[in-house]
Amino acid sequence: MTETKGHILVVDDEKHVLSTVGICLDSLGFKTTLCSKPQEVMALLGNESYDMAFVDLKMSPLDGMEILAEIKLHSPSTSVIMMTAHGSIDNAVEAIKRGADFYLQKPFNFEELRIFVLNAWEHYQLRQEVRELRTRLGATKGPDEFVTRNRDMLSQLDLAIRVSDSTMSVLIEGESGTGKELVAQQIHRKSSRGDKSFVKVNCAAIPEQLLESELFGHVRGAFTGAVKDRQGRFEVADGGTIFLDEVAEVTPSTQVKLLRVLQSKEFERVGESVPRKVDVRVIAATNRDLDEALKEGTFRQDLFYRLNAIRIKLLPLRERPEDIPILIQHFITKFAEDREYNLSAEADKLLRAYRWSGNVRELENVIQRAILLASNGVIDLIHLPDEVRSASEHPAQSLSLEEVEKLHIKKVLQHAKDYDEAATILGIDRATLWKKRKKFGL
Repeated sequence: MTETKGHILVVDDEKHVLSTVGICLDSLGFKTTLCSKPQEVMALLGNESYDMAFVDLKMSPLDGMEILAEIKLHSPSTSVIMMTAHGSIDNAVEAIKRGADFYLQKPFNFEELRIFVLNAWEHYQLRQEVRELRTRLGATKGPDEFVTRNRDMLSQLDLAIRVSDSTMSVLIEGESGTGKELVAQQIHRKSSRGDKSFVKVNCAAIPEQLLESELFGHVRGAFTGAVKDRQGRFEVADGGTIFLDEVAEVTPSTQVKLLRVLQSKEFERVGESVPRKVDVRVIAATNRDLDEALKEGTFRQDLFYRLNAIRIKLLPLRERPEDIPILIQHFITKFAEDREYNLSAEADKLLRAYRWSGNVRELENVIQRAILLASNGVIDLIHLPDEVRSASEHPAQSLSLEEVEKLHIKKVLQHAKDYDEAATILGIDRATLWKKRKKFGL
């Protein structure tokens, strides 16, 4: 007895076609359900699940397009083949756009149908294998994966993985929100230090007078408030990796001490003259152009060359628009839990057109917010924040002076090629722009 391969639904109001397809499928070992009345399909979908469905395009009272929509609504994984008469190719192409996998042109003979069915079934099985592999992969990877299909980004990520197990320092460059920390974490996890500490330091967030103590520690009495000895981040990271975010903001005096750690693997706590050895892999990141900082003299050349053993550059989201739709789906999956959410055509268009000056982090926040607001499962324009909608239309409500300033800075950041150009357009220096971005969360 032939083993049943799968369950296939056939919908056609021409009984001789229905019979021919049924005989062919039976001979190939498929379980087959034949339906000559398209209005009965909804009941069948409610009672059974189908691997594949052959659906005639021209039927009454429901046509093939309506049946296709019902199948995709109730059973998205079902592979749909539209059967169409000669001269209806345009309609068949439209069906493909709406979710059909193939179209089969009538008339066909038994051998043509048999070969077509076997090829369609092979395609269905391959697609199922891909889904299973993705499910397994999703179960094994961490919650923070780097999502991209951009060739340049994939090349940079490949470089990051290839150097992960070395001891060389890595410098990651990219605008805020492009995923610098995410790449640093992946390098650490893929390295032989992956089971050791990964210590993060935001050099721009720590006051200048405290950064040296934060990095290297201090001894009791080293300064007012130093009531006991304290380990610095380098000691905490011993054996593991330290991630120095916004390293361009480090003061010249602290840069000297960082250089010493990179050169000799030793440092001194603040208020102490005893050298301490440490084994730490250093990954640094910056949203500034360090080549410009070198020219300006605000960053030491010798430290730059030590940090720049491996240089990874992450593109802003506006330069990889092909990633926007897959990132949207990634974040919907991340935040929607078990519910299903879809984008309206208008929201999808606006999200794709927006320049995302805050990059992936901004997109993530927008999708998380939209999911909280979209109680009906459809993300529409109303669920997007004002600054996103204002990219295509001016907000209707009156704005405060502070809100106007925020929106103006936001708009300049969207169109400027980098932060230096944005500061020039706004007529302020880079430090003032950084403070305003921090104030407004841009």
